Amino acid sequence: MADYKSAGVDVAAGELAVSMMKAAVQSAQRAETVGEFGGFAGLFDASKLKEFSKPLLVTGTDGVGTKIQIAKAMAKHDTIGIDLVAMVVDDIVVTGAEPLFITDYIATGKVDPALIAQIVTGIAAGAKLANVALLGGETAEHPGVMSADEYDLACAGTGVVEAEKLLGAHQVQVGDVVLAIGSSGLHSNGYSLVRKIISDANLNLKTIVPDFGKTLGEELLTPTEIYTTDLLALLKQLPDAVHALSHITGGGIAANLARVIPANTHVDLDRSSWQPAAIFNYLAAKNKSSLTDFEHTFNLGIGMLVVVAAQAVSEVKQALTKLGRDAWVIGEVINRTNQISDAPAKGGAGGSVSLINKFN
Repeated sequence: MADYKSAGVDVAAGELAVSMMKAAVQSAQRAETVGEFGGFAGLFDASKLKEFSKPLLVTGTDGVGTKIQIAKAMAKHDTIGIDLVAMVVDDIVVTGAEPLFITDYIATGKVDPALIAQIVTGIAAGAKLANVALLGGETAEHPGVMSADEYDLACAGTGVVEAEKLLGAHQVQVGDVVLAIGSSGLHSNGYSLVRKIISDANLNLKTIVPDFGKTLGEELLTPTEIYTTDLLALLKQLPDAVHALSHITGGGIAANLARVIPANTHVDLDRSSWQPAAIFNYLAAKNKSSLTDFEHTFNLGIGMLVVVAAQAVSEVKQALTKLGRDAWVIGEVINRTNQISDAPAKGGAGGSVSLINKFN
């Protein structure tokens, strides 16, 4: 007679995984969290919304793509959860919203309690960095569909913003200045290309690369930067200075900025204003390609773009510096005439953006 365990689902292993992750999840909460760990659904005290005149709820969802394969190859799974949180909360904050809570989903071929606990420890660490509550999640065992050591991750989050403080193209004006904020590395985009380069060049993830001072695998697992709390602090300090934010994720720099500026505007981004980090040069060399070939795939050292009122540029740069963020002027919003965009706005609506000049 068949039972659930013989079908490949180990309920006891799942319960052990839950018990091992409990402390990490409980450490990643906010004052508005209601109830104990382990319920059917997470609860959040919505009376916080009374602080707002017209609160807009903002939601986002994402995963980490094939960066998971690097984590598997390196047998290191305690930071991939930071990537997962970052990809969601940094999308939410571009609207000007404060992320409030997240939930996660882990699918695997076979529940390994220690592995799941490592992953969730990373998710909890990311939640604490972003000051969001990890309200709950789901670990699903998919025997016969996924191999025993295979897993995938997803996360959904919710935030809130005052309607009149919503950031975006409707706030952007000709003459606004674009500031760039540095990335921590590749973040969580383009890893299918990274893995193809590794395979084609026969690279070993465990080889120490002098340019990094660590192994290639360790460099590739550098967690996605979480900008949320610093950007919220900036918006609070200088409430009228920032008109739009762009999170540089899949699609590259031009496509992601284009989606947050008006259709009748254009921005030239100056390549000579920054030097992409060593990892990008390393991959380009191994791929026998140029950095410009990567512009539609990688962030090339820019994690966020900030569209700022011209008169507030100095103040914003100073504030970001005090927050420990490397920021520099990279372009200006102008009227769009006959300029050709390097990439269509991601999602289809927006202005045009080109990258000009050469990297240093």
